Amino acid sequence: MVSISVALSLAGEGYAQDEPGNVHRLPPLRVTIPGPRAKPAPPKTAPAIARSLPRVRVYPLTPIAGANIEVDKVPAAINVVESGQIERTGSLNIAEALQQAVPGVTLSEVSGNPFQPNVEFRGFVASPVAGTPQGLAVYQNGVRINEAFGDTVNWDLIPTTAIKSATVVTNNPAFGLNALGGAVSIQMKDGFGYHGAEIDTMGGAFGRVQSSVQWGKQVDNFATYAALEGVHDDGFRNFSASDIKRFYGDVGYRSDSTEFHLNMGVADNRFGATATAPVELLQQYWGATYTSPQVTDNRVGYVNFTGKVEATPSWTLESGLHVRVFEQKVLDGNPTGAQPCAANAALLCFGDDTTPANGLNGAQLANPFASGAVLGELDRTVTRSTTTGVSLQATNSDQLFGHNNRFVVGTSFDSSVSRFSASAELGTIGPGFVVSGSGIFLGQSGSPVSIGPVALRTTNQYSGLYALDTFDVTNAFSITAGGRFNDARIALEDQIGTALNGRETFDRFNPLIGGTYKITPGLTAYAGYSEANRTPTPLELGCADPARPCIIAAFLVSDPPLNQVVSRTVEAGLRGTQETSLGTLSWKAGMFRAKNTDDILAIPSPRLQGFGYFQNVGSTRRQGIEAEINLKSSRLQFYASYAFVDARFLDTLQVGSNSPFADSNGNVQILPGNQIPAVPRQRIKAGFDYSITEAVKVGGDALFVGSQYFVGDESNQAAKLPPYAVFNLHASYQIDKTFRLYGRLDNVLDNRYATYGTFFDTAAIPNLANGGAPFIDPRSLSPARPRAFYVGLKATF
Repeated sequence: MVSISVALSLAGEGYAQDEPGNVHRLPPLRVTIPGPRAKPAPPKTAPAIARSLPRVRVYPLTPIAGANIEVDKVPAAINVVESGQIERTGSLNIAEALQQAVPGVTLSEVSGNPFQPNVEFRGFVASPVAGTPQGLAVYQNGVRINEAFGDTVNWDLIPTTAIKSATVVTNNPAFGLNALGGAVSIQMKDGFGYHGAEIDTMGGAFGRVQSSVQWGKQVDNFATYAALEGVHDDGFRNFSASDIKRFYGDVGYRSDSTEFHLNMGVADNRFGATATAPVELLQQYWGATYTSPQVTDNRVGYVNFTGKVEATPSWTLESGLHVRVFEQKVLDGNPTGAQPCAANAALLCFGDDTTPANGLNGAQLANPFASGAVLGELDRTVTRSTTTGVSLQATNSDQLFGHNNRFVVGTSFDSSVSRFSASAELGTIGPGFVVSGSGIFLGQSGSPVSIGPVALRTTNQYSGLYALDTFDVTNAFSITAGGRFNDARIALEDQIGTALNGRETFDRFNPLIGGTYKITPGLTAYAGYSEANRTPTPLELGCADPARPCIIAAFLVSDPPLNQVVSRTVEAGLRGTQETSLGTLSWKAGMFRAKNTDDILAIPSPRLQGFGYFQNVGSTRRQGIEAEINLKSSRLQFYASYAFVDARFLDTLQVGSNSPFADSNGNVQILPGNQIPAVPRQRIKAGFDYSITEAVKVGGDALFVGSQYFVGDESNQAAKLPPYAVFNLHASYQIDKTFRLYGRLDNVLDNRYATYGTFFDTAAIPNLANGGAPFIDPRSLSPARPRAFYVGLKATF
């Protein structure tokens, strides 16, 4: 469910939220403060009125948390996920809470691992898979965590237990680059807001064991918070085990006019990312995999320092400094273009049976493999990035022309240095489609050159300057206007040759204008227009030549220019809250339209299976409607939502494709109006929690996701990936004040469904699971987890 929360006004009406989903109107509160404000009292001695007021949340206006705005003045849809809603999923994966709580969000396991999903919102994606055109910006405590080299988002690195709230922001260019479809702003817990300790351990199906510990304490003006998480999951597919280790900590100081925090985090995670598998294999065994190993190691360490100073009664200054070090190692077993040469089987060729396959020394490789062996390769990539940044923001609340006004101005600068390397080791593919290495590494091979070792150093420098102003024209009508100027400078330095060298600069100002009107005290209308831009990533710039395709995210070969993507979004809607005999009812309904120009797409090469390049593909459009209701009483919580997303190409294009409907040259024709693949049009969600007694609670969730076209079927000629429905149940028993026993049953009906589909070359490898017979069906799917039962125990102190 989505919680709607707003600021408490000191001189008028406001809204408050005491638990997720329970939003109610507060009476006017007037406070007279004689002189300077007194030092905040510790919680145990707080005055009675402070203890009786519910906890209040507001909507972020910028990535820096201090620039908040009352929800009735936000000219965009509101999607806030509270910590209680995250806990409700029973998962240490924030992406699952986003899917459950936000109408327009769906997940797809492109990588084949539940901890590394694609998060798709309104047809835009935040993905951990290198090479995926990214369309969402993600922030943690005001720091952008899209990784520098490919703008990827590694959801597994986010410490879920330590999240205070996650807000999906739309229609706001203040969130900088990549916020084409919006941004996810994650705020973490601290010792001022979290007191006590908690241990939560859960285990169950497919070898899942997970545990989290969190602790927070405040002593006078100082507070500290720490969270530690660990997960092991064998996975339901072959070679799909996951191991997650994460830590997050915060130390804070707060006085009457200042607040400072030093927070840090580390993570060390390892995944068996099994990707898609041919339909013919999944029909035999739902946990089948196609070419292994596919292993990803993610490590991160970061330190953030933030400060907030109330310089005057109306001016607040905030700043932040951050350092982030990220390392990713990927081992990926694949089919190979290497094969015995037609003229001399004692030598190896690449791409065809006449072009030499060369070693690292540039000489043609001898063929060491037995006759009839199925050849493959182990592709290894290593990405290391160090990012440093600084941000500064000022907020003013002085009245303007006798009307309430909130003005925010800020700037940010981030500099990242990344080192990327790739290599390919030849080997053989055996039972279970497992690739075994031979110790023989490919040098530059192919015509045109398409594979070989890569060593690349990149530098990203992102600068931004933004200003936003919310002006109350009347007590009911507010206008928000402003924008952000983005400057991006990207340099590529080839460490082996010169083919990847390049320097690109992208500049753009993105405006925002919108308004809200309070029709009645419980009903608000909103409308807004905004623009956002995304610059090509170093990864995309290094693989953008159709004449020289590369293995996406592995072997970069050239650096032709790409244009930046510009998105123009308009949205409007209604939202309201009212008290009924059944409880507090909140609802919202809205529509949106986003048009991208110079959109970037990953295009498969029509000549080499598994190779591709990035290309600007003209204009695309994503539009739709979203609706949601929430009902909460003392015993019952209920939510339901519907989202319709229509994503289409707007221009005529001819692109390379691995579709079975590609022409003899390996191309398909895109016509205006063709739907964009991997974007389901229908999303329906519903769920409830019911307290049978004060100690016993039960609940359930339902998710329906409509059909979608396979990736690679941009011409919309193949049958769609079927829709799917999933039902989950959960229950808990509060044993005493300390211990709570809980359990959950996911995918109750044990449905066999897939969240993502694409095509593969049926001739690349014989069907070893069928006696070496050829594959017939080109469809390849990411299968979803079957029925799974988990039980856990939570202790709160």
